[in-house]
Amino acid sequence: MLNISQRGLDMPSSPIRKLTPLANAAKARGVKVYHLNIGQPDLPTPKKALEALKNVDREVLEYSPSQGFLSLREKLVKYYGKFNINLTPDDIIVTSGGSEAVLFAFLACLNPGDEIIVPEPAYANYMAFAVSAGAVIKTVTSTIDTGFALPPVEKFEELITERTKAILICNPNNPTGYLYSRSEMNQLRDIVKKHGLYLFSDEVYREFIYTGSPYISACHLSGIEQNVVLIDSVSKRYSECGIRIGALVTKNAALREAVMKFCQARLSPPLVGQIVAEASIEGSEEYEAEVYEEYVERRKCLVDGLNKIQGVYSPIPMGAFYTVASLPVEDADDFCAWCLSDFEYEGETIMMAPASGFYSTPGQGRNEVRIAYVLCKEDLQRALFILEKALDAYNAR
Repeated sequence: MLNISQRGLDMPSSPIRKLTPLANAAKARGVKVYHLNIGQPDLPTPKKALEALKNVDREVLEYSPSQGFLSLREKLVKYYGKFNINLTPDDIIVTSGGSEAVLFAFLACLNPGDEIIVPEPAYANYMAFAVSAGAVIKTVTSTIDTGFALPPVEKFEELITERTKAILICNPNNPTGYLYSRSEMNQLRDIVKKHGLYLFSDEVYREFIYTGSPYISACHLSGIEQNVVLIDSVSKRYSECGIRIGALVTKNAALREAVMKFCQARLSPPLVGQIVAEASIEGSEEYEAEVYEEYVERRKCLVDGLNKIQGVYSPIPMGAFYTVASLPVEDADDFCAWCLSDFEYEGETIMMAPASGFYSTPGQGRNEVRIAYVLCKEDLQRALFILEKALDAYNAR
């Protein structure tokens, strides 16, 4: 008898993509679907990146070095220097997206059964990578009432056991848009130092911070340089999700040596993706400024619009391009599915990500959704109008 592995059975479905069959069916019926479910920017990729793609001049598309091209890593060193993150090219390992960086960090740092503490709601794929590595996610719950601020230090201390090996954060946060303060980052530093833990810090949204609060990288924290593993990606800042280029950054030489074994096993990061990424890094200030201003406007449009709908509440996200909002429904999973399977308004509907999939604690986030403000303002306004109509119709059934 053929069986599926327990790992395969335990692997969670993506809350971001699991409703895709319903969305495809709606589109097949002729319904226009506004995609608020996924962080796929609609803004164009930098022209110079597309030119680099068009002008790839190679007779052979060969393997690249397992650590990634030195020229790309050198440009990344200059890029990080703008944020007062001082590195050498050897500190950087180019990965197939930020996702591979997370997975390789888990595989290199954790044994099966080891535990990682993660503030929830959290990026859903962290749970999938933990299952892949045989690691166990332990969560401390942040709440919408506090704008998803970091839970008190005591909540972390309560979870630490002899199996605890790491804390994982996303800053600015996906899915909530929360930005950790200097005080919160210092608290994490103290816990990590006290208990000898790794600090995995996913910082792919550092360009998108909308308040006067400073960006505090895990790499800025003194005294834990050997503990920090920075996760990064070019996907969001250059609208290059499809080229699959990320980075794992650490000062810990022994950890880099271990990660390199996994890199060698998968041979190399994407050749063409590295060419495109390298072309994107230098001289992109004007592009980045325009993109930033667009997201500032979209954030205001979405959050103001959400909070005008009766029964809907969204905190003001301080970074990234997501918010988690509470809706006047008991089961957001059912509501999101219903919007695609049973509802349309003037031939249009919306697709959102149920927030329950971003929590590990059963029952959490049942009336919440994650919304990505990656559409133009006109589309966001229309989507908000349709959301209001959908809530009225759903609750009137």
